[in-house]
Amino acid sequence: MINKPDKNKLRKKRHLRIRKNIKGTGAIPRLNVYRSLNNIYAQIIDDVIGNTLVSASTLEKTETTKEKTTKVDDAKFVGEMIAKRAIEKGINKVVFDRSGYLYTGRVQAVADGARNGGLEF
Repeated sequence: MINKPDKNKLRKKRHLRIRKNIKGTGAIPRLNVYRSLNNIYAQIIDDVIGNTLVSASTLEKTETTKEKTTKVDDAKFVGEMIAKRAIEKGINKVVFDRSGYLYTGRVQAVADGARNGGLEF
């Protein structure tokens, strides 16, 4: 039997390789994305002081917005929600940290939603 590579191990290696070069500061914080099997989470982090400034996830959907949607639509909603919250706090520019995930599907939808919401990458 041939051993298949562990996808999560490969993702974590990519994540460490990316994070060597990406740093969030007070002026330009880092927009981090975490993708689980059913939900997606996004947070804006200031790495200098180690604080989460803004966060959003699909767990926050209210009963009125809980109509049947796809995961990609939910991810775009999270991107727009985090952009709205960031602009309320005075954050306009961020550095996008995809956490080692491939830039496609839900991760791309979060980025597109944040851009549509007014954040600059």
